[in-house]
Amino acid sequence: MEASEIELIAEVERDHWLFKERRQILARELRRLPVPGRALDIGAAGGGNTAVFQRYGWAVTAVDYSETAVAIARQRNLDAVHADARDLPFPAGSFDLVTAFDVLEHIVEDDVAAAEIARVLRPGGTAVIAVPCDMALWSAHDVAVSHVRRYDREGLLAVLTGAGLVVERVWSWNVLLRPIVKWRRRRSTGNDVRRMPWVLNTALTAVVVAERYLPVRRLPGVSIFVRVRRT
Repeated sequence: MEASEIELIAEVERDHWLFKERRQILARELRRLPVPGRALDIGAAGGGNTAVFQRYGWAVTAVDYSETAVAIARQRNLDAVHADARDLPFPAGSFDLVTAFDVLEHIVEDDVAAAEIARVLRPGGTAVIAVPCDMALWSAHDVAVSHVRRYDREGLLAVLTGAGLVVERVWSWNVLLRPIVKWRRRRSTGNDVRRMPWVLNTALTAVVVAERYLPVRRLPGVSIFVRVRRT
């Protein structure tokens, strides 16, 4: 991803509906784990999600392929490392939890990155992974943010199980807004993530928050989340 796109995410992620709700998803997953431990946040960008780990008492390291992202994370007093997800500079079994939100779709050799996630997890450790789904939603937005694919469930699970990870849970996200996203992506000319008016941001936040309480996680969405563990 270009440095300018990283800087844009860092600028808007505190208030933007999409990033706020994903932080809530991460917080819920952290609450499901018995005790804090050591975590690795792959593709951390400016560290918005990394800070959630800290609030829940985790010792967390942020990793990103972008030197710009690492610099921003360090400015925010986060432990950040410049590294490639296909070659993580950590010993095997180093982490109790690994997250990779919107990472695998940027990597041609996603199987290699998945194998690295499995390698750095301790036995019994957990990983939470999110990717954009459905090539029917492919647009200029994907090109602008350097995606190489969007996933279906079967393809994503094949990559993760092929790395030796056991799937515990898989669900769709951003289901209610999918029709709007699909309409918008047909008209996209670049990255659709941007600062937006307060009223619109508030309305979109309300819609995506509603998904917490509605039985929609098996329906087609804009993203797929998977929780896996290393045996």
